[in-house]
Amino acid sequence: MLWLAPTPLVIASKSAVRRAILADAGFPLEVTEADIDERAVETRGGPVAPDQAALLLAREKARVAAARFAGHYVVGADQTLALGERRFNKPATRAAARDQLRALSGQTHALHSAVAVAKDGRVIFGHVETARLTMRRLTDRFLDAYLDAAGEAVTSSVGAYQLERLGIHLFERIDGDHFTILGLPLFPLLAFLRREGCLAG
Repeated sequence: MLWLAPTPLVIASKSAVRRAILADAGFPLEVTEADIDERAVETRGGPVAPDQAALLLAREKARVAAARFAGHYVVGADQTLALGERRFNKPATRAAARDQLRALSGQTHALHSAVAVAKDGRVIFGHVETARLTMRRLTDRFLDAYLDAAGEAVTSSVGAYQLERLGIHLFERIDGDHFTILGLPLFPLLAFLRREGCLAG
């Protein structure tokens, strides 16, 4: 067995992609959600850079969920997207997704993904990584076709795309780790869990 801890790993996330990444890596999983006020967490200590906002959110999700799982290692994760100084959140509607994609069209944006681990109410690990993604110039005709094909999925992610699905058609260049782009920097997490003795070395 690769997983050596006496209790399953807990993932505090609504993301099916993050859960699948950990399940595919062989982790015995328990799934929960951490209901936090994300905007309040981000602004608690004043304005923060997008990468640090992702880390703050990941840490808070792990900490809140760990209070319900004594003795477990609890993973929290989050992702932010920035185009220069402009931050983007999940679009609430198709029209908002379209506006967002038009703003990103032909540009290189930064996707910041953070992971944190808490145990017994204390955050014991945190890490953030950045990928840079360049969108090709998107025509109105293509945007309509993409939005029709992707449907409601465009409102479920910070960039109005899932790179592992139809979102791949938006891009001409990607610089960064695959798992970081999917929202869970996996290699730093695995290294931490090995140091903790939870994973076979």
